[in-house]
Amino acid sequence: MAVVDLARFMEDLAAQSGQAILPFFRAAFGMDDKTRGTAPFDPVTEADRAAELALRNLIRRTFPTHGILGEEFGDERLDAEYVWVLDPIDGTRAFVAGLPTWGTLIGLTRAGTPVRGLMHQPYIGECFSGDGRNARLKGPRGERALCTRRLGTLSEAVLATTDPRLFAEGRERDGFTALEARVRLSRYGTDCYAYCMLASGQIDLVVESGLKPYDIVALIPIIEGAGGVVTDWDGGPANQGGRIVAAGDARLHKIALEILRG
Repeated sequence: MAVVDLARFMEDLAAQSGQAILPFFRAAFGMDDKTRGTAPFDPVTEADRAAELALRNLIRRTFPTHGILGEEFGDERLDAEYVWVLDPIDGTRAFVAGLPTWGTLIGLTRAGTPVRGLMHQPYIGECFSGDGRNARLKGPRGERALCTRRLGTLSEAVLATTDPRLFAEGRERDGFTALEARVRLSRYGTDCYAYCMLASGQIDLVVESGLKPYDIVALIPIIEGAGGVVTDWDGGPANQGGRIVAAGDARLHKIALEILRG
């Protein structure tokens, strides 16, 4: 690992995936429904597949002994010390609708623990990255460190989730509804971009359900590097996905967990 600048390599990965994706954005492209009509629409596009292939090829050439977990093309060597966790387009529904709230997620785990993460939004030209200790944004207005907002009260908080309909009926949905009723503002449909806005100090809470590892692994080192907290609803590690709550302030995270768990 020492012979390669990981931060630069991840930026190279982001650049190559962006080149694969952008010709499809706000253009005509092929698309399939992963659910085949049996559940709410879950699209996968030519852009998803092209980007993940570009990512996998560069990782294989540079780190042939590393594992890869990707959304579109399955698993490779998940028993390796280092495993890359890839979501070529997180927020495909937004991508299909022409909205720029999607992003490419590139995470790296060591012995199962997320150690580096990057979210790239190539249309806007923003790249969020973190290593669990620090987090940074590179974009059209330059580069800066990221820091979450310290806010210990729900009444002033901004909450985000992808879609409240994704919470299961019963205690799960009731928990989210109770939490949402106590915040100042809630926003839907922001996918991975919400977590990066949390790391930037713009959003205070992100609550999700039904996530896969490739939806969250890359975001954990960014959130934690900016001073935030991200766990599952039981307060455990978030890297396996499932029900997730991220907060910019540890006090707010504790309050949110208590409400979500009823």
